[in-house]
Amino acid sequence: MHFHVLTLFPEMIEQGMNTSIMGRAIERGYISLKATDIRDYAANKHNKVDDTPYGGGAGMVMQAAPVYGAYEAVKEQIGYRPRVIYLTPQGSTFSQPMAEEFAKEQDLVFLCGHYEGIDERVLEEIVTDYVSIGDYVLTGGELPAMVMMDAISRLVPGVLHNEASAEFESFQGNLLEHPHYSRPEVWHEKRVPEVLLSGHHANIEKWRREQSVIRTAERRPDLLEKADLSAKEKALADRCLAEKKLAFTQEV
Repeated sequence: MHFHVLTLFPEMIEQGMNTSIMGRAIERGYISLKATDIRDYAANKHNKVDDTPYGGGAGMVMQAAPVYGAYEAVKEQIGYRPRVIYLTPQGSTFSQPMAEEFAKEQDLVFLCGHYEGIDERVLEEIVTDYVSIGDYVLTGGELPAMVMMDAISRLVPGVLHNEASAEFESFQGNLLEHPHYSRPEVWHEKRVPEVLLSGHHANIEKWRREQSVIRTAERRPDLLEKADLSAKEKALADRCLAEKKLAFTQEV
């Protein structure tokens, strides 16, 4: 997987991604990262890339030409028209299925906007996907780009030391992940569930699956509509939802 980021702050991307698991994955060649400074493609001696918006209004707008120049440089380097993701609160909300889809690409380009946004004409010409990481506004697209690259990289073979970590975790099968425990067996008078100490793998997997259903019902009931549940699991989820509703009513 090759990540290309078009940004005004390449050092922010490089410093954020060259640490921990992502840094090791880059070092070992499982993923690659190139941050392209949009300012390098400005046609003025001050490397200015923004101007006032036509029609008036507050703020500045990133100009089309420098953005297009940075994009063309990446396209020329890789030899084909890549998928370009524009990070914007107006886009579709990023999700695990979306990460899985993007992980199938050979190259991904992330376009990070600033100020009031980017000239619409260049967006129409180069952007293939408009993506948001949530319904809030940030100062730029760098943080969302790093969030997405982290989530996508976890699905690239070799990036995680334990390959099962990417396969069995939150949102797989539209269920949240089960609780985790480690040593000691007792902490603050709270014991690790006995089933996890039993060594009985079938019972452990059954318990974990039930906990995933319970946790999803309690914290993200919206996911249950798409989850593949047995009749017994659906009854468990319905019971949890009813208890949650009753507890809320009593509090009010």
